[in-house]
Amino acid sequence: MANGIRPQPGIMDIALYVGGASQLAGQSNVLKLSSNENPLGASPAAMQAFARAAHDLHRYPSTDHAALRVAIGDVWGVDPARVICGVGSGEILKLLAEAYAGPGDEVVFTEHGFSMYPIYAHACGATPVVVPERDRMVDVDAILAACTDKTRLVYLANPANPTGTMIPEAEVARLAAGLPPQALLALDGAYAEFVADYDAGRALVEARDNVIMSRTFSKIYGLGGLRIGWAYGPQAVIDVLNRLRGPFNLSAAALAAAEAAMRDTAHTDRCRIENARWRDWLAAGLAELGVPSDPSSANFILARFASPAEAQACDVYLQSQGIIVRQVAGYGLPHCLRITVGDESACRRVVHAVAQFKGSR
Repeated sequence: MANGIRPQPGIMDIALYVGGASQLAGQSNVLKLSSNENPLGASPAAMQAFARAAHDLHRYPSTDHAALRVAIGDVWGVDPARVICGVGSGEILKLLAEAYAGPGDEVVFTEHGFSMYPIYAHACGATPVVVPERDRMVDVDAILAACTDKTRLVYLANPANPTGTMIPEAEVARLAAGLPPQALLALDGAYAEFVADYDAGRALVEARDNVIMSRTFSKIYGLGGLRIGWAYGPQAVIDVLNRLRGPFNLSAAALAAAEAAMRDTAHTDRCRIENARWRDWLAAGLAELGVPSDPSSANFILARFASPAEAQACDVYLQSQGIIVRQVAGYGLPHCLRITVGDESACRRVVHAVAQFKGSR
């Protein structure tokens, strides 16, 4: 610009994030399977709490999120004082970069990791460091080899998006133990609730001072439209993040709905069971058609095609049938499509459409 106004270095290196599409021109019966949303929706208790909150829209929300943090503590067995709530888990992951990384520092993540990780790094002027995966699986040794005295933050999604793969808890612990002393491990557990009997890193957070775990209400809880997340970490880290977050970052309605959703464990359990059932069915059905996928621990599968051209052609065909899935070429997986696990009718519709596509070639 002629007037000399310039953004901070690194900002213009950011590629704009593109969310999953939700509409198709000329299609009325659109099936959206591009954003990993819960087909069973939010808990009825959460919807009732949200409706009740309408009576107090003129009031400012809580600044300390105390009721929600207590609910999280009760359900997940964590200390509410060490919980922070944010606008989705994304706000918390971004705050971590702002708090602990800057120019001259490095932020590490794997090649198929969530596409916001490099954006968080660039936004604070840090250098993103991309680490190769091995057959779409996180390689702990590769991450440790990439760490230097400049590494300040390591992002790890487990289960991972868009691959759906997951590394054992022992490997996560080995990663945390091997990091340089100035580095913090951020465990992104957006899909953790889809894994039965998984603490998403809680024990590791309590055993160490260099690990923080984040979660979201956007996936299994079905509250993506309200943008709520939380994290559990060392008290010192939580105190730092609370100095950066806005005091009114979450609305009263969002807080009320999230608290009710967290306490409705029966709904969460039902969603987990139904997801596992139809995820396995969908994966098996596509595999029979010659479209394999790695075992997924999330609410989607990463369908692999013979070539990028076939994946793109299948995506076009699915769109012609009113089905929206997610192209993942931007994640370095041009031969794949990420398909959200829907309900029974959605999964059967996808397999039928892919069968038609395969039969037409």
